[in-house]
Amino acid sequence: MNAMFTGRIPTNGEIEKLRLSLSTFQDGTGQFASKPDNSLPGWRDFERSVALAFGGIAQESKAVFDVLIPTAQDPSINIGISCKMRKMLRKAEGTGRVVVEVSNSAGKFWKGLRSNNIDDYNANPAAAGKILLDLVESWHSEISLEQGGSVEVSQSFYLILQWDKTKTTGRYRLFQFPIQLPVPETLSWDVQGKRLIGRDNENVMIEWYGYSGGQLKYYPFADRAIWSSEVFKLEPLPESDLGYELRQRVIEYFPDLWQKAHEM
Repeated sequence: MNAMFTGRIPTNGEIEKLRLSLSTFQDGTGQFASKPDNSLPGWRDFERSVALAFGGIAQESKAVFDVLIPTAQDPSINIGISCKMRKMLRKAEGTGRVVVEVSNSAGKFWKGLRSNNIDDYNANPAAAGKILLDLVESWHSEISLEQGGSVEVSQSFYLILQWDKTKTTGRYRLFQFPIQLPVPETLSWDVQGKRLIGRDNENVMIEWYGYSGGQLKYYPFADRAIWSSEVFKLEPLPESDLGYELRQRVIEYFPDLWQKAHEM
């Protein structure tokens, strides 16, 4: 476990509730079209399902964390979850790296660079890389308990859902990583094409598309996750026509499995 992470890993019951919640989005309400009148869950569905499974609140905004979970000790203090979902499970299996799109806030990133007199990261890629990673850390710091916020950052984490499509449904796997990004000074920085790249000893760890989309991507090793699930599939839906409210649907679709999840 990462030394900077002091939180907990998901319980079996939480993961089963998450799987069942994701399964409900096969009924045509999911963000990804599957086949006529069917669908698969998308990134917003993932956020809402995480909130339900973990007893938290989905922010559904440009907030730093996608889901906030009140702590048992003090409901006014939250654990933050940054939810990321990518159709990259086969790549993770092939390369051993998980794809995390940290942020696509191109405007904020360029503002941070220009406030440090950097208009072109080709001139000093190492300085630019440090500014970008320090900026992400500052977003977390601003809402931390230490800065008068409500989030216990040391217990917060990325929850990454990597998946791929099969003929009938999909394969899914969860990875949990600390919210802290690599220390910029430990990476070797350069520019390749229009991408700013930070490499570890083996390959690309950080990638920023500053001139096309503004995505800051992070590629941690899958086997260095705090925790990861087994590969799982969604629960097949029964023939039914139920309402679309998430809690109602998951309980009505899977009443016995939902109850068992609470007992795990």
